[in-house]
Amino acid sequence: MKRQWQAMLIATAFTALTVGPAWAKDEVKKAPSPASASASASASTSAKVELMDLNSATKKELATLPKIGDVRSDAIIKGRPYKGKDELLSKKIIPEDVYNGIKDLVIARQKPTEKK
Repeated sequence: MKRQWQAMLIATAFTALTVGPAWAKDEVKKAPSPASASASASASTSAKVELMDLNSATKKELATLPKIGDVRSDAIIKGRPYKGKDELLSKKIIPEDVYNGIKDLVIARQKPTEKK
């Protein structure tokens, strides 16, 4: 009897682990919560979102980025101009984990050169 109970418990756990997540995904697709709907809407429109320019953003704008506060925004401004956003790492302005959190939100635009 004890072995049957163990076998049934293992089978139930296996079913819950394999079928449960798939069922949960289907439920989310059928009836997304307001938070999920806004997250998926923002993900689908992320290409349309204006990237923040490291070379022209204000201290207040930079401070709105994840893990960027007043001190790091000051360091970003002090390190200007940037030829590319990856210079935040090469110039050691911010650590890699912070860079990974903002790299898809920023850009380093160059000023247009005047033609004579």
